[in-house]
Amino acid sequence: MDHPSAETQRTLYPYVTGSSVVALKYKDGILMAADTGGSYGSTLRYKSIERLKPIGKHSLLGASGEISDFQEILRYLDELILYDNMWDDGNSLGPKEVHNYLTRIMYNRRNKFNPLWNSLILGGVKNGQKYLGMVSMIGVNFEDNHVATGLGNHLARPILRDEWHENLTFEEGVQLLEKCMRVLLYRDRSAVNKIQISKITEEGATVFPPFSLKTYWEFSAFKNPTIGAEGSW
Repeated sequence: MDHPSAETQRTLYPYVTGSSVVALKYKDGILMAADTGGSYGSTLRYKSIERLKPIGKHSLLGASGEISDFQEILRYLDELILYDNMWDDGNSLGPKEVHNYLTRIMYNRRNKFNPLWNSLILGGVKNGQKYLGMVSMIGVNFEDNHVATGLGNHLARPILRDEWHENLTFEEGVQLLEKCMRVLLYRDRSAVNKIQISKITEEGATVFPPFSLKTYWEFSAFKNPTIGAEGSW
């Protein structure tokens, strides 16, 4: 009989999950934002989970979905970067290569019917070239000037389509991300008001400390959501 530790463990259902990640290209590089909440079902169980991580010299990763699967992905990437550094050939993996690697990982696990329950955003800058892409839990992937995961796909990207332009300054990019995260906070029950923003430029990645969004809850629709609704009394 095999030892219990030899048993295969699979994530059959996401337990502790993080909500949307939103990212965009700006004048000098990539900006990314996510909140710090971790939900156990519909209960906000953890309030200080950081889901934005620098990868190697040129890349920045953001993840929504199952937190333990995200930790497993980070272990894969640690091995990838270590193996790359061991060559010591003066080159290092850029964001495009890391994104391609993640698409293969996610699609491979999907084909084994043992998916990693995450949506990932990978951005970076190498040799002056900005790169931003996403990959879903089944390996669907694309590149764009701005991307989002989860409900951010439905609530944040319309804002980004209206207001994004390629010459955004750092301050303008942060304001735009804060606007997106505020809308998500109002509309996504899994979102919290403590968010984290990170940037990556040619000089490297910076993950800023979490901070609280300024919010306004006095809208009449918030106080009485049935006002003006179809079929309301």
